[in-house]
Amino acid sequence: MLIPQTKNIGLPLMNLMRFKGLPILQQLHIEEQLLRTSSENWCIVNDGTNDPTIVMGVSGKPAELLEIESVLDDQVPVIRRFTGGGTVIVDHGTVFVTFICNKEAVPNLQPYPRPIMSWSSSLYGKVFQGIGDFHLRENDYVFGNHKFGGNAQSITKNRWIHHTSFLWDFNVQNMSYLKHPKRAPAYRSARSHLDFICRMKDYMPRSTFMDKTVEATETQFSLRPIQLEAIRTCSEAEFCPSSRFLTNEELEAAAVALQS
Repeated sequence: MLIPQTKNIGLPLMNLMRFKGLPILQQLHIEEQLLRTSSENWCIVNDGTNDPTIVMGVSGKPAELLEIESVLDDQVPVIRRFTGGGTVIVDHGTVFVTFICNKEAVPNLQPYPRPIMSWSSSLYGKVFQGIGDFHLRENDYVFGNHKFGGNAQSITKNRWIHHTSFLWDFNVQNMSYLKHPKRAPAYRSARSHLDFICRMKDYMPRSTFMDKTVEATETQFSLRPIQLEAIRTCSEAEFCPSSRFLTNEELEAAAVALQS
């Protein structure tokens, strides 16, 4: 009989899936499936994704958020995801971490956006302890006043998801596809994208960040490594993910509407 490690006795179980270079749309589909069809807790760590891809929140408006002409000319894919939050452009320099939990998984945590955000901030506080003046500012993870982590959430009747895209590195050119959003955090102070964000690689090695994130999660959950094949369930055939690529026609229509 297997004896659990002492540090994990009494902690809720959480399944851990680690990927390297999983396409972001596939990741979003997996996350939504687990949120809506699973009754277990999950942590997903994805070390980068494929070609540069713009990911918008569920209510994001392309004409307000994107330089649509450049996006179309350069054939940059655009995804509308199933969670809220802002718009990001992701690629191999992005590290993704996701928590999907039952509402009772974290003791005394109220299942609302701010408490979940505060909980995640305290977890990452262990990861970045003593590094770069880490803290949560509004909905962002920052070093000082420079953003390096963007968050999004979705909360259902019995479960919630909190996922983060971390800028370990970024291509300056890619930032030009994003407009300055009309609704921006106050601490941004009208700064451009390049003045507003920073690279995690200037503060911590990539592998160290992912390992420390797993270690911090282990202080609150008993982690069980899971392979992708293990999540295939009978409900999968009935599940229809809502995250999807926007078509060129949709983007063109948004551009036309902006000009009219």
